[in-house]
Amino acid sequence: MAELKIRKRALVVEEIFHEGGPAPDTPLLRGAALAVITNPFAGRYEPDIQWFMDHLRPLGLDMAQKLAEALGGAERVEGYGKASLVGAGGELEHGALWHAPGGYAMREVLSGTKAIVPSSKKIGGMGARLDVPVTHVNASYVRSHFDSMEIGLNDAPRSDEMLVALVMTTGPRIHSRSGGLDASAIKGEDGLR
Repeated sequence: MAELKIRKRALVVEEIFHEGGPAPDTPLLRGAALAVITNPFAGRYEPDIQWFMDHLRPLGLDMAQKLAEALGGAERVEGYGKASLVGAGGELEHGALWHAPGGYAMREVLSGTKAIVPSSKKIGGMGARLDVPVTHVNASYVRSHFDSMEIGLNDAPRSDEMLVALVMTTGPRIHSRSGGLDASAIKGEDGLR
């Protein structure tokens, strides 16, 4: 088994004051934690890859903790998502290995979240960008929290690397007015409503 090799990490926080309308009392924070890691399966097909998720779990937990802290604490987080960008020497399935470690890490740090953590993944070269979908942490049908954050780094992923990311937000989109289930009406029974 190969150990986890991290080349670099980044933490980005956007502070959004308005989207053309009046500024809210509290700006929306949207943040991403990124890590560029060596893909131990690059350049070949491996039938047994699930073991690598165990190596990703501590990284996911550390990234989730640092991201929540950068946004003012876990109690402020209302939206989340995750993503992976696999270098050209890998395959899409390698990026899927991030789903459980990344998602469960955020659930642990945010304690008690009900909604599934939305995700995206793709193969891309250095400088590729990826949109990370975001939904409310407790109810996926809350339209005001449907969001996304574009992530990427100019020198990643290299052919034998993967870029893994977590995204969190502190509230709905600024000026949300698309209707649907309001966050105050969440029942919290099934992660949907």
